Amino acid sequence: MNFALILFVLLLFTGAFALADAVYFREQRRADDKEPWWIEYPKSFFPVILIVFLLRSFLVEPFKIPSGSMVPTLVVGDFILVNKFAYGIRIPLVNKKIIGVGEPRRGDVMVFRFPEDPSLDYIKRVIGVPGDKIVYANKRLFINGVEQPHRQTSDYLHRERIHYSRQLLEKVGGVEHAILVEDEAPSAVPFTRAFPFRENCNYNNEGVACTVPTGHYFMMGDNRDNSADSRVWGFVPDENIVGKAFFIWFNFSEPRRFGGFH
Repeated sequence: MNFALILFVLLLFTGAFALADAVYFREQRRADDKEPWWIEYPKSFFPVILIVFLLRSFLVEPFKIPSGSMVPTLVVGDFILVNKFAYGIRIPLVNKKIIGVGEPRRGDVMVFRFPEDPSLDYIKRVIGVPGDKIVYANKRLFINGVEQPHRQTSDYLHRERIHYSRQLLEKVGGVEHAILVEDEAPSAVPFTRAFPFRENCNYNNEGVACTVPTGHYFMMGDNRDNSADSRVWGFVPDENIVGKAFFIWFNFSEPRRFGGFH
């Protein structure tokens, strides 16, 4: 469901009634006449819908985590806020950047429109920016020939299936974050699909090596062996960017997660 489009249609609908009343219907009513309901209701909703549309389009947008690909940073059921202006001001619906503010940086957690189906929003961590050479081999990450620092920490318990995963603290772009690795999972990418700039990637039994093309980003989930990401479906173009995730504002199953993740 394209909520932004629905909101825009409601904005046009209620705004049309408010405008029609201002320029025509109000003049036709006597001073003591009550507004008809079909004028009163749209006029009442118009400012509310306008404020929501502007906030959601240019400031912050709520997003719910639908899968476990970003565990342990984000878990299923987390409601997060996404900064819509961190990477530039964009025209709503068409998502065209009109004012540059900043660019995605390595280590950012970013929401974007899935390249294979732009009606779907995905969330992953930025691993590679334009021009980077990314190598993920034998469960170790290299950026431009430099292995990214990591250190062992306590194993992570998946409560929903009572299973432990090896947990590491990895630093990418100066951002330290937890990742999960399944030692029994193969190092090789199990499956890939055809995608633009597929020729920029080489696959083997150890993993994958990709050069990020201009205007694109290489994304990976923190749950490394349980994430379909740029290793599988390719690069994220700049025009698909939604915003930078930064705050957990609720989780029905785990209320204590409020305020986490910055």
